[in-house]
Amino acid sequence: MHKIQNMYKKETPTRTPPLVDQAFAQLRHDVLSGTYGAGAKLKLDELQTAYGFSSSPLREALSRLAQEGLIRSDERRGFRVAAISEEDLADITRMRVMLDVQALRESIAHGDDAWEASVVGAFHRLEKVESRLGNGPAILDEGWTDLHTAFHMALISASPSERLRAMSASLFDQAERYRRYSARFRKSFKHKSNEHRKLMDATLRRDTDTACALLEEHILSTQRNVMAVLAQVEQQVG
Repeated sequence: MHKIQNMYKKETPTRTPPLVDQAFAQLRHDVLSGTYGAGAKLKLDELQTAYGFSSSPLREALSRLAQEGLIRSDERRGFRVAAISEEDLADITRMRVMLDVQALRESIAHGDDAWEASVVGAFHRLEKVESRLGNGPAILDEGWTDLHTAFHMALISASPSERLRAMSASLFDQAERYRRYSARFRKSFKHKSNEHRKLMDATLRRDTDTACALLEEHILSTQRNVMAVLAQVEQQVG
């Protein structure tokens, strides 16, 4: 009987993400990584050739990226990658301080043992990768970038608000575009594992005020570092 049941048992096929999701993921990655520079025009016919998708999923992907603020839409001019500016970064930072700190506060209040384990695991993986990197701009290393994102998302993952988590993740990625841009002009990279460890320790102690203050300073220090690079680039161009 067991053999007969196995004969009729169907293997669950691996589901391929819809074309829109595939196009969105690839385009988003390339915008964040700087493949398409700030202000670059995203022409539909060129994107079709580059990615092999038809116009329909690409248009939808572009619209979703515009909603995230990574690109700009103009009825006459089409789509362009969002410009890099101090004003835009300041706005992203202001919103991150408002939302990320609140998300962490809620996460500490609601997080359980499994959440704590996810935070510790995410930090451990990030620290291991960072210890193997040299003095170059680690932010341009895909492995470090993914693990850095995972650590910050783990911190807020226990917030009961799905919308808050989603908005924080979107803003984190918008700031990531600035971090990657500025990293190209840095000659050395200051490892931030000590900052991350202090943030993790305060979070696990359920010391909400300290953890939130550390996260806010962490966000603001990113803004200061990027602003300094933007000023240098503007001075060189000028």
